[in-house]
Amino acid sequence: MHSLRPIHNRLRRFLGSERGEFFDAAVERWEICPTEEVEIAPGIWLPDQVEQIAQTEFGGLPDILAQMQGHPAEPTPPTMGYRFRDVDFVDGVLHARGGEHHLRQRKRSGLTYPRPREAISGALYESWIGNRWFGNWLLNDCLAYRLAEAEAAGDPVTSAPVRGGHIARYEELLGLVPRRIDDVHFDELVLFDDLHNNRSRRDRAQQNRARLVAERALKPLPGVFIFRGGSGDARILENEAEIAERLEVEYGFRTLYVDRDDADRMIEAAGAARMIVGVEGSQLAHGVIAMPAGGTLLTLQPADRVTTSLKLLTDCWRQRYAMVVGKGTARGYRVEWDQLRRTLDLIAAENP
Repeated sequence: MHSLRPIHNRLRRFLGSERGEFFDAAVERWEICPTEEVEIAPGIWLPDQVEQIAQTEFGGLPDILAQMQGHPAEPTPPTMGYRFRDVDFVDGVLHARGGEHHLRQRKRSGLTYPRPREAISGALYESWIGNRWFGNWLLNDCLAYRLAEAEAAGDPVTSAPVRGGHIARYEELLGLVPRRIDDVHFDELVLFDDLHNNRSRRDRAQQNRARLVAERALKPLPGVFIFRGGSGDARILENEAEIAERLEVEYGFRTLYVDRDDADRMIEAAGAARMIVGVEGSQLAHGVIAMPAGGTLLTLQPADRVTTSLKLLTDCWRQRYAMVVGKGTARGYRVEWDQLRRTLDLIAAENP
């Protein structure tokens, strides 16, 4: 038997009908953490950095400036839970009455799909951005897992397959034991709106950090440089090795390599570091999740891809955020040492 929901939803869009909002199909919604005002620390950068920006990512220049400005009492929306009934999960997409919610890129084409034969109940904690980027999985989805444990009647579930490397070890250390699914029908499904840095989310961030650093003999470090190299989407810092070496020699930093160091070595180094430095990207999530509150994340960014997406996460982990905008493009750029040194001085002045 085939499910007609995918074709119904596509036909509604083709005929110009208003697309049903997926979350309107919820049979119950509840507030996990109320709306509140949260102090957002300003970002740290040199006064001339705005002039270096050629292009932004994940938001326009006004968004970048607002994030870097901070806010003494930013209105922060609530964390919400939603309960649904009679939902199909097919090829990475949730289908409810008149609405779709995409969690993965489709792998199949066609207007109909086999209706799932297995029926379950559970709480999905994964997200589109978490399935796309490792950093968002570690710093967003793993926080939502804590909600799935506490708020849902069914098991935490995910469509992510069993993976090795850093992800498998983080799942073990954080106590993530989800039920892994393929195409299924949910008799009852719980989802969360959990991207707002309110008290609940910030507390869960510290709980996850505590799980990672528990019973480790952490040795204080001035800072850690996380070497990106050619990993992930292209962001080639041409003098990355030179910067790593000078930070080691002149500031006492330790360099970590995402393709060589395991999760435990990352945690043990970052867990007592005052600063994490590196090319802006998901590899810095290893530092954010382990670095203590009050530490600073310093991102080195190409002029054509400037973003404050990681600042939203350091705000959650109660850390400071800084950036240096280099010269060149994501395919090849440089950060001059003098510019980096002056930014480090600025960070030291604001965090004595």
